[in-house]
Amino acid sequence: MNVKIDERLKELTPNFNVGVVEMIVEQIDSKELNETITQLENEIYKTIDIKDVVNLDIIKDGRDAYKKYGKDPSRYRLSVESLYRRLSKGNKLYRINNIVDIGNLLSIVSRKSIAVLDYDAIKGDVLIRLGKADDDYEGIGRGKLNVEKIPVYVDKISAFGSTTSDTLRTSIKIDTKKILVFVISFSGPKSLECEIKLTKDLYKQFANGHIINEYIL
Repeated sequence: MNVKIDERLKELTPNFNVGVVEMIVEQIDSKELNETITQLENEIYKTIDIKDVVNLDIIKDGRDAYKKYGKDPSRYRLSVESLYRRLSKGNKLYRINNIVDIGNLLSIVSRKSIAVLDYDAIKGDVLIRLGKADDDYEGIGRGKLNVEKIPVYVDKISAFGSTTSDTLRTSIKIDTKKILVFVISFSGPKSLECEIKLTKDLYKQFANGHIINEYIL
């Protein structure tokens, strides 16, 4: 599978980069993972007010990028911003399974939108481009979503993910064994090597992860 970023997207936001990791994982229960997430939930609630989330480093870069694309970032929020807003209000993250939960942990730590995708549900190569008006997109738990002018991930079937919301088609299922992870940066590639390493470490620790491939776009 080849993954590439559309030239128009890079033209509008030259600091748009993606860390890509492919790996084999196991779905297992982890008390330690749950405790780690709980600790971060409590820390964010105690230290970050909801009104300050929009100005947090890295999250602000993503919001500024949305404005360049012509999208209102307060109406179509980055997925990482939605996580931070939820935690700053004292709400907890949903616990889905260790594969998805690790992705949420990565997003909280990196302040970047993280896509954790079922590799085998993706058909053909992937293009990351700005969404179009005719993209038929249904976000998980959100119904039909207007993804025009935000970054979407597209295979030969359709758009299957975005920096705002994932879709059911490529979500992690009970029988998912191979995953594709995107670490989306609107702040350039500087920290992506560290975040790829953290991705590998967390999936190895909490999901017996076996790395197949990794690179930065």
